[in-house]
Amino acid sequence: MHPSSCDTFVALPPSTEGPRIIFGKNSDRPCDEVQEVVYFSARDYAGAGEKVECTYIEIEQVAHTHAIVLSKPAWLWGAEMGANEHQVCIGNEAVWGKESADGDEALLGMDFVRLGLERADTAEKAVDVITELLEKYGQGGSCMEDQGSFTYHNSFLISDRKEAWLLETSGKYWAAERVEGGYRNISNQYGITTKIDKEHPNMREYARSKGWWDGKAEFNFATVYSFATTARIEASGSRYCEGKKLLEKSNGHISAETMMDILRDKDSGINMEGMFMSTGSMVSVIPQDPTRPGVHYFTATPDPERSVFKPFIFVNHINELKTTTSPSYGPDDPVKKKPRFQSKPDRKHELFVKHELVAAIIDSYEDRGKKIVESMRQLEKEKMTEMEEIISHGIKEPDFLVNLFSKSVQEEMAAYSKS
Repeated sequence: MHPSSCDTFVALPPSTEGPRIIFGKNSDRPCDEVQEVVYFSARDYAGAGEKVECTYIEIEQVAHTHAIVLSKPAWLWGAEMGANEHQVCIGNEAVWGKESADGDEALLGMDFVRLGLERADTAEKAVDVITELLEKYGQGGSCMEDQGSFTYHNSFLISDRKEAWLLETSGKYWAAERVEGGYRNISNQYGITTKIDKEHPNMREYARSKGWWDGKAEFNFATVYSFATTARIEASGSRYCEGKKLLEKSNGHISAETMMDILRDKDSGINMEGMFMSTGSMVSVIPQDPTRPGVHYFTATPDPERSVFKPFIFVNHINELKTTTSPSYGPDDPVKKKPRFQSKPDRKHELFVKHELVAAIIDSYEDRGKKIVESMRQLEKEKMTEMEEIISHGIKEPDFLVNLFSKSVQEEMAAYSKS
């Protein structure tokens, strides 16, 4: 069975309740992989000559990077999903098509997610950042810590306070579509058809040269660059259709709770189980009013059905998110050594360890497990009520939010022991 992964969603007015954008994503990864939630403050750099070490390669650093919060596989530099202080949100998906995804180590799709958040203050600028880096450095490298052959192209769903963008890549070629209203979801297949708002200047000519397009028919990116059919496409197509139905069901009333329910849905396959499973989840609520804060909820634990979505808000002087940050091995990390993939160090952060224990109880003891899940849901509901007050009336005392996410993690772990 080939691994397939991830679903990303965005809803904009008039599909949402009120003038806000709702972004959501499940990160579906190997079941033994740890996903951490980490924060990096904004930073200025000296200038020419500075480098940033991504997962496999070094690239040129920029003069300024924005504050970011990420949900990321603990072994690599990039991220599956995240947001920045300007309320840009990005999630990526694996996609496969006619162009081979096998290539030299370059930037991973997850590296592009982090770089887009660090360097762009709008969704459209994130598209430009990612495509410029794609042109300069390329995409490639294994996307699993212990499997050298798992490679893919990438698609991205990117949103900000006013709109969303879908960006799809095939090698160095790409197409992008602006989404200004309604809802959109993506899975592991190309979804841009004939509405293309930005594109690689040679994307159409390359397809014509390969015999994928005759140069006369209306250009449909998904049709031209996709396989006709594969098991991967059929599986992701099913999840895509089910996700679209779930969005349509709440159209006009899509809220953070709606998005969390979609990410928790197991019948659709969106909440994935098995060797490849939902190892982390994110939901963001972004008011279109620039004076109102965005709230970003992360689980930092597998299976959103038995996890708590915990809030994060960008304010000054946020402390390190220690309880969801995995151990660091620096230059001794096996990923940084040659040959790679020989051993996997323990990357479990504190919340992951405690969640692993309570998940075993939920699976083994029906009554006690039910009480634990009820306690977790109650905590989540209380936090969401508090966040709605902040979204509606603004931040009155920012210092109280410095430890918002970390405090919520502590309350979650306390809920485990009470039940």
